[in-house]
Amino acid sequence: MTGPGPDQPNVVGSEPLDVVIIGGSQAGLGMAWHLAQQQRRFVVLEAAGELGHAWRSRWDSLRLFTAAQYDSLPGLRFPAQADTYPTKDAVADYLQAYATTFDLPVLLNARVRQLRRLGDQFEVRAGDQTWRSRQVVVATGPFQVPFIPPPAQQLDASVSQLHSADYRNPPALPDGPVLVVGAGNSGLQIAEELAATRRVAVAMGERPPMLPQRLFGKDLFWWLTGLRLMRVNTGSRLGRRVQERGEFIIGTSRRRLRQGGVAFRPRLVDARGHTVHFDDGSQLDVRVVIWATGYQSDYAWLDIPGVVREGQVIHHRGVTAVPGLYFLGLSWQHTRGSALLGFVNDDAAYLADRIADHNTTAPAPADAPNTAG
Repeated sequence: MTGPGPDQPNVVGSEPLDVVIIGGSQAGLGMAWHLAQQQRRFVVLEAAGELGHAWRSRWDSLRLFTAAQYDSLPGLRFPAQADTYPTKDAVADYLQAYATTFDLPVLLNARVRQLRRLGDQFEVRAGDQTWRSRQVVVATGPFQVPFIPPPAQQLDASVSQLHSADYRNPPALPDGPVLVVGAGNSGLQIAEELAATRRVAVAMGERPPMLPQRLFGKDLFWWLTGLRLMRVNTGSRLGRRVQERGEFIIGTSRRRLRQGGVAFRPRLVDARGHTVHFDDGSQLDVRVVIWATGYQSDYAWLDIPGVVREGQVIHHRGVTAVPGLYFLGLSWQHTRGSALLGFVNDDAAYLADRIADHNTTAPAPADAPNTAG
């Protein structure tokens, strides 16, 4: 007997699943726990060859800025002492242990290349296999494709360039001063590490608010949760104002960085050869550049019209206008904590209820969508 032809799907199982979860990091696994409690028939499709790969592939010294007591997924406490800050490898180990503890049906090396609607069901293709399901949760998160701005293409080939996603440690870089472009949490943490052994400059377009890691002896998230600031949502005036302020920096201060030798430059606007230009008219010769410029979404595989508009998912609390299609783990999906390890459960529980009811809430109005990308 021969297998299916190139255009014929190799369908797994004779009956459609209740749910397919796309993405096996914290959002996908948290969602899987809820579906397991409901005794749903589901599978988690993870593109990488191991759980926690997205964490293990970050820079060596990375630690969470949320203390261990705020890093648990539903049903299993994070195995670390309170008020300690887990390493990236500890998070990856936890995700692997989580899937094992609850015997979650995770399939590795299953990068989804197409999701489409097929009648009243969904068809999910990954590799040479196809799953059909009544509902789908896209849990690929907000950090998908590293973004490097156009000026990078104008730099000479002898300039060493990499995105912060590819940075590992100071010895892995060529000798000499470094320009870090971007002053978010990642950019400033990398700059502080590099400043111990070399000259570092940071190009920053904005001055995001900075918050201390601890305040009056308590972890920052003790205050944020106690004051219910982690629960302000996109439907409230305060939530919208906080969201508009953008990312805030935790545990790092510009004053400390300056004392450590880091020089701050304005927004980078252009580059030619070995020289970068800033928006105040100044310039700097560079030999090593780290682009800490964030990520873009990649939904090229999502073959369902009307779900993504200009790179943004159109949804209300993760529920799309397509019955049975949900998103989880997006930045500000509903609250500040929607994309954070220990806070994604609120959104997962909400979607689990929608799945259990076989119901969808109405999408946000077309002229004011609740979007995230």
